Amino acid sequence: MWSLAITDEVGDQLVGAFQNPGLLLGIPLALAGAVFMSFGAQYQHRGVEKVERLSGQDGAKGLTGAQLARLFSRPSWVVGTIMLGLAIVCQLGALSVAPLIVVQPLGAISLVITTLLNARISGHSPTRKSVTAIVACVGGIFIFVLIAAIFASERDVTERDLLVILALLGFVIVVFTALWLWLRRKIGALFYIMAAGVVYGFVATLAKVVIKRLQAGEFEWLTLVCLVALIAATAVGAYFVQTAYASGPPDLVIAGLTVVDPIVAVLIGLLVLGEASHAPLWAFIGFGIAGAIAIWGVVQLARYRPQVVHDSRELPIERGGGSNS
Repeated sequence: MWSLAITDEVGDQLVGAFQNPGLLLGIPLALAGAVFMSFGAQYQHRGVEKVERLSGQDGAKGLTGAQLARLFSRPSWVVGTIMLGLAIVCQLGALSVAPLIVVQPLGAISLVITTLLNARISGHSPTRKSVTAIVACVGGIFIFVLIAAIFASERDVTERDLLVILALLGFVIVVFTALWLWLRRKIGALFYIMAAGVVYGFVATLAKVVIKRLQAGEFEWLTLVCLVALIAATAVGAYFVQTAYASGPPDLVIAGLTVVDPIVAVLIGLLVLGEASHAPLWAFIGFGIAGAIAIWGVVQLARYRPQVVHDSRELPIERGGGSNS
């Protein structure tokens, strides 16, 4: 009986969501955003690699100011940036007319598209383990956002909520910056990807808050502070993303962003904004399990993506313990 009650409750929520006529516009917008993000990642990655070759410096430990400036002169990077801008516009447009339950999971499709594109361009077919990792990423984030969308209830964002979000964002940026300065020569692509995903999770939250306040005609000092923080966080996240492109392939970067970004945004909604204060215990257990699966997928993709497996097979490693010399 208990399981039937849960099924009925979830079913009612899903039916209510799909009765929204905005889905007719929201779904195509979300899919278009995923496509733009996939191609944008490829073009930006190509531009970063070109700048590294021309400058003769490896940007894996952090792009220099000169390298960042040269990115604007690379047509591929500029085209990729325009495409990512279009992806953001599509995503915001989709969220304005369609439920989160539909829009956010569709964004994870960009991971599949990017992986297939990167495999075709690099000439390395996806391995079984990399496909398993992709399924874990997409499946985990889909379940996570699905549960959140079912039990979330929107309410007005108070000034206290905004101050807490701004304080957390400041703390996160300080921590990641300190870690970057301290461990710059030791950290790899995963650090930059996770950092960008966390920061962009705050960016998504602030963007939604600013848009709602502007629509309501509320443009006071706190809204201005949120707008400034939004721009600053976007710049920090963009630097981490570009450095991640210098450290790893675009499919790995997109995997981290499509997993970490929505998880952070939903966690802010749950813990700061109290959007699931009436959710049952099993829902929070589901959050933990789904989030762990998605993050495990990102880690596995970093280890077993086709490029890594191909390169490891080309290393001159002598197998066997014996020596005939």
